[in-house]
Amino acid sequence: MSKQSALLAQKRFLPYFVTQALGAFNDNVYKNVLLILVAFAAPSALGMSTNLFINLAAGLFILPFFLFSAFAGELADKYEKSQFIRVVKLVEIVIMSVAAIAFIYESYMLLLFLLFLMGTQSAFFGPVKYALLPQTLKPNELISGNALVETGTFLAILLGTIVAGVIANQHDAKLLAAASVVLFAVLGYLSARYIPEASAGNPSLKVKFSPIRQMKTTLAIAHKDKVVLQSILGISWFWFLGASYLTQFPNYAKIYLGGNEASVSFLLTLFSIGIALGSLLCDKLSCHRIEPGIVPIGALGLTIFGAHLMLSTPHIAPTTHSFVEFISEPSLWWVFVDLLFIGIFGGIFIVPLYAMMQSRSAESERSQVIAANNIYNALFMVVSAILAIVLLGVAELSIPAFFLTLSVMNLVVALYVGKQVPVFALRFIVWLLSHSVYRVKHQNLQHIPEKGGALLVSNHVSYVDALLLAGACPRPIRFVMDEDYYHLPVLHYFFKASRVIPIKLSSGSIRSALNQIKEQLEEGELVCIFPEGQLTSDGEMIPFKRGIDLILKQTPVPVIPIALKGLWGSYFSREGGRALLKLPRCCRSNVIIEAGSPVLPNEASSERLFNAVKALRGEVS
Repeated sequence: MSKQSALLAQKRFLPYFVTQALGAFNDNVYKNVLLILVAFAAPSALGMSTNLFINLAAGLFILPFFLFSAFAGELADKYEKSQFIRVVKLVEIVIMSVAAIAFIYESYMLLLFLLFLMGTQSAFFGPVKYALLPQTLKPNELISGNALVETGTFLAILLGTIVAGVIANQHDAKLLAAASVVLFAVLGYLSARYIPEASAGNPSLKVKFSPIRQMKTTLAIAHKDKVVLQSILGISWFWFLGASYLTQFPNYAKIYLGGNEASVSFLLTLFSIGIALGSLLCDKLSCHRIEPGIVPIGALGLTIFGAHLMLSTPHIAPTTHSFVEFISEPSLWWVFVDLLFIGIFGGIFIVPLYAMMQSRSAESERSQVIAANNIYNALFMVVSAILAIVLLGVAELSIPAFFLTLSVMNLVVALYVGKQVPVFALRFIVWLLSHSVYRVKHQNLQHIPEKGGALLVSNHVSYVDALLLAGACPRPIRFVMDEDYYHLPVLHYFFKASRVIPIKLSSGSIRSALNQIKEQLEEGELVCIFPEGQLTSDGEMIPFKRGIDLILKQTPVPVIPIALKGLWGSYFSREGGRALLKLPRCCRSNVIIEAGSPVLPNEASSERLFNAVKALRGEVS
């Protein structure tokens, strides 16, 4: 059974999954039925023009995320989460019950106000929706859980849009809409009743509604951790792109693809299914771990297929008379492929960002961090609408050219994020090594403590040892490196960004390095050294230098021996000639990274640790 299937079979996840999917589904049923009915309603029944009503509806649904997200984040941190969700779902039932009456009596102004209330209900549900996951899932399940949530959300949006179209085309559409929105709200509440209890993150938090103050406080919390902030900005950028694409689908299908209403739904289906597939694929590619290195892959795919979408758009729109003719038109097949893969790479891009945001946030502030994410998401979607107005309306850009502009902007954003948070670029290199050059397996890494300072000692076989160890360990590692390598051109930037500790065999350098090691260990960081002091030249281990004894004397911490196996003979080792100056002999070599039991500092010595690593390594070098 896959990890996703296993989660869906468990009570700690399934009720939550069903609840959030039903919420997204019902939002879209209500919103899209309303917009379709408005499109065919007489202006006198609306009290305003159709275009004004539709634009007002879009604004009123987003507005609550600015007004209430910060307040909702504080409440979600203060109160037990499962009960909080049930209260929010009860409010949804009340709103939808009033909406049912408004549908029956065609009270469009009331329906418009209720859309604002639905946006408010979504703003309160958002922070608790994502803050619940790290509490109910194990760390190695967080990526799988987020992948399923994104899959469920986008498929629910898709199904909600399709069901809304079916309802709106029925003779008794208003009665069906009234019954449906109430029914799905009730089902959402019933599923929420089975969500297990999840304790409050910060029950002593004092909460008082003050939108401006709370927004400042919430955004300040999100800004405390640079990686969290960059994850939020990355997620918001994805919603910027998504909103930009989705709002152009109707005109794009009509003007450039020769399609109709059904064609628009088909484009939305491709995009949504792509995101669902990409989310699940991300979970598989990352081996169910939080892997920031996959984010640049998603960004690159978004750029490539977004740019190709302009090139694949026909110069002259084909003439099709039915939906079957539309999807069978050969000149449109590349358009369909591009939209599907934009969705797939979007899923790959966004899932690790959600998981990083959740895992790196303090439990007492996690809901507020997610509230900040919702604020930024809403802001970026508003900016996307403004950009579309400027480029398509004022600058009179074509929609395909607009898609190309988005791709270029995405490339710039990806490069900027990589520069601001080098961990993305570094983990990308690690990911490529682990999934292309080597088949990397991890054994007994649970011996590495989840918290607190510890010293990792490993044998030194190749120039990529540190990268592979960094990729294997879920916690950041401070590596000790020869100062000559530390100052290599170009690479120096990455070493500095990774906070490598340089050392050289001179009294001043050794003293400085020992002080840095002591400081990092006392701050609860992991520090890794290669005590052999150099790469092995024959595959055999070199006796450990006594620097370990000096480190443990000044900072007694647990020591975890680690063995790297299978790297001897690789392109990055010295077997058969100098490393990096010989032809690679094979790809996809099997590499094993194995950790041993922690050694207490009073029992550790260079000789004992050498024997421990050698025993772990065995006969494989």
